[in-house]
Amino acid sequence: MKNILQIDGDFIEQNTVFTELIQEIKQSFSDKSIMVPMRHHHDFPNPTVKKDATLLLMPAWHPDKNAGVKIVTVHPENGQFNLPAIQGIYIYLDAIKGNIKAILEAKSLTAKRTAAASALASVYLSKQNSSSMLMIGTGALSANLIQAHASVRPIKTVYIWGRNFEKAKAIASNLKNENFTVQAIQTIEEKIADVDIISSATLSTTPLILGKFLKKGQHIDLVGAYKVDMREADDETIRKASVYVDTYGGLKESGDMVTPLKNGILKEEDIKGDLFSLTSNSTKGRQNDNEITVFKSVGHGIEDLAAANYYYNKFTKE
Repeated sequence: MKNILQIDGDFIEQNTVFTELIQEIKQSFSDKSIMVPMRHHHDFPNPTVKKDATLLLMPAWHPDKNAGVKIVTVHPENGQFNLPAIQGIYIYLDAIKGNIKAILEAKSLTAKRTAAASALASVYLSKQNSSSMLMIGTGALSANLIQAHASVRPIKTVYIWGRNFEKAKAIASNLKNENFTVQAIQTIEEKIADVDIISSATLSTTPLILGKFLKKGQHIDLVGAYKVDMREADDETIRKASVYVDTYGGLKESGDMVTPLKNGILKEEDIKGDLFSLTSNSTKGRQNDNEITVFKSVGHGIEDLAAANYYYNKFTKE
């Protein structure tokens, strides 16, 4: 255990350059030698808070290079304990010898790689001149998603909405030194039709993005709703949009995909592509400035391995 590096959340927070991380993830998705099995998704009862918890195991291997597995728990009711809903670690391995090279704090790693993956998708799916954004949600992902999207598009104005207006104002204040302005808003409806990019990262069980408010040319980034009983966008949004996913494996996990597929609103063959096909240029992204695009992210082991490799290399060069 003495030779195992420990890379904490502070290091990850202070040493992320989103353009670099996005490039690392892009290279990993286009590298066909990386092997990623379906992630393990286990819900288990938590009688104390009367809400199920979730255990996620996400392994990946890059033969002759590196390997790793992320172990994460999701406890949606952790606010009452003053703890984050998502907690975990990433175990980074030498793929040749099998030894553990590092243990990384997974909450920050997950937030950074998730935001970077959404921004990578945005490169292909949002309009190049996108200058405005609506962020729905005030969790750990929100600031990261704003910064990541702004690293690939000329974002000038960001609006942020959350169920707790004070939290939305706090995030806006924390981002006051960025090259864009951030404003907390009271309702989604007041700005949803005015922005180029809509990003949502919540645990909502009822849709927050309603298709009737959408305008031509928008890009919708769906990051939350990781379980089948959760929804961030309604059927009308899915009906209006060209739909892309991070990976097809996620179609069975999120209500934003499961429910429209089940109800016939969406067919699997209607999904235009994933990050594998986009980064390899076998699928074209946005076709024109009038198209509405949706990207559904559920997370993938390849993103974790790419991020762990990125932070490990930064840490060992210190």
